[in-house]
Order: sequence, then C-alpha cells, then structure tokens
Amino acid sequence: MTTKSVLPATWENVPEVFQQRLGEKAGRQRAMSADGHLLLVLHRPPKKNEPHRQARLLWRKPDGTWQASDGASGPAALGRHLAEFGEVLERYDRQEDNAQSVADLFGILEGVSPLSRSIRNLHATLQDAREKVPDDRDLINFRDRAYELERTADLLVGDVRNALEFATAKKAEEQAAHTHQMAVAAHRLNLLAAFFFPIATLSAVFGSGLAHPLERLLPPPLAFFAVLLAGLTLGIGLLLFLLGMSSQPTNSRPR
Repeated sequence: MTTKSVLPATWENVPEVFQQRLGEKAGRQRAMSADGHLLLVLHRPPKKNEPHRQARLLWRKPDGTWQASDGASGPAALGRHLAEFGEVLERYDRQEDNAQSVADLFGILEGVSPLSRSIRNLHATLQDAREKVPDDRDLINFRDRAYELERTADLLVGDVRNALEFATAKKAEEQAAHTHQMAVAAHRLNLLAAFFFPIATLSAVFGSGLAHPLERLLPPPLAFFAVLLAGLTLGIGLLLFLLGMSSQPTNSRPR
C-alpha cells in the first residue's frame, strides 16, 4: 500500500527519514535535518477565517542548493516566503490607519492575530534551522528577517487592541454621559409635574370656570380651543427645551 506524502513527487534523493516523519498533512511548522539535508515545513500567510493552513516545503541539499514545493529554487525562495508575510502585514497596517469603527478594528484583529502566531512559529523554525546548519549565512539573515516580522506583527496586534479598548471606553463614557443627561431631564420634568400637580388636582375637583374677557371676545367654543392651543404650544415648547438639553454633546478625552 502506497503512503501518501506531502513531499513533491519530483523531489529525488530526499532522505527516507523525511518521508517517515511526514504524514498526509504537513502539520506544524518545523525544521528537520538528516545526512546534511535540511527540510523546512512552513505555512503560507494565513487568511482570515481560514480553518486549515497551506503548507510550503523548502529542501536544502548538502551542497547548499534549495528547492521549494511550489517550484521555486535557490535561497530566494525562502526570501519570497518572508516577503509574502511582510506584504500582508503592510496591508493590515494600512487598514488599521484607515479604520473608522470598532467593527473595522475587530476585523483587522481577526486577520492579524493568526498571522502573528504563524510568524512567531516561522521565526522559531528558522532559529532551529540555523542551529542545525550553523555555517549557512543565508539562514542567519532569514532568521533575523523573521524576527523583524514577528516584532512588527506584535506591535500591530498591540496597536489594534489598544484602539479597540479606547473605542470601547469612549463609547462607555459617552453612554454614561447620555444616561446622566436623561436622568437630569427626568428630574426636571418631575419638578414641573410636582409644581403643577396640586393646581391640576384642585382644578379637576372644584372646577375653574371663572369669567374672563376672552369669553366676551370669542364665542364659547373658540375660547376653549384658544386655551387648548395655547396649552399645546407651551407643552411643545417645553418638550423641545428638554430634548435640546438632553442632546447637548459632552466633552470627551482626546485620543
């Protein structure tokens, strides 16, 4: 029975131990060495909400030549692999600068968090490879570039999380100020109701049908409607005043 392997079929003279240590899937990022050969099991830059990682294998032969599973060759194949991570980081950094809402920041965090973890594992893998092949200067340079990418990713994750925390705190502060304004408006309304409640109650119990000049100037129905219109106008004016007081902006701390 033939065992399926993630190693390309075009690779010849690959140490058998590599075949034995690899299954049908690449698994985690790691470095393996045997008989002067070095095999790097790496992951491509992860995409947001991607459940599985796409592997990229790089094989270094004892003579220092490289081959990649996607057909590239030479040390530049590993350089291009690192450059892909750098391009994705730059894209997320631009998105963070242009973010306008909490949803935008949360979307960036969803994408950059797995990217940061993948870069951290990439750096650890290249450090292990550098220890397995200590005389390869290219591996040292690639290891250092991976460290720079890891540092950049950590800073970006920190900036996005700080921006999210600030936006959440600012929203909570605005909500608290709005709640306070509504409480003040409700208190003023209660004061007005308490002031006019006795008059309204006494008028309802004993009546308030006193003669006044308005009844002599206007027929009885018009005088009633004139008083009703005046009361509604004053009520609308009072309502607009209270709404204006409750909608005044509050001072917030600058970002």
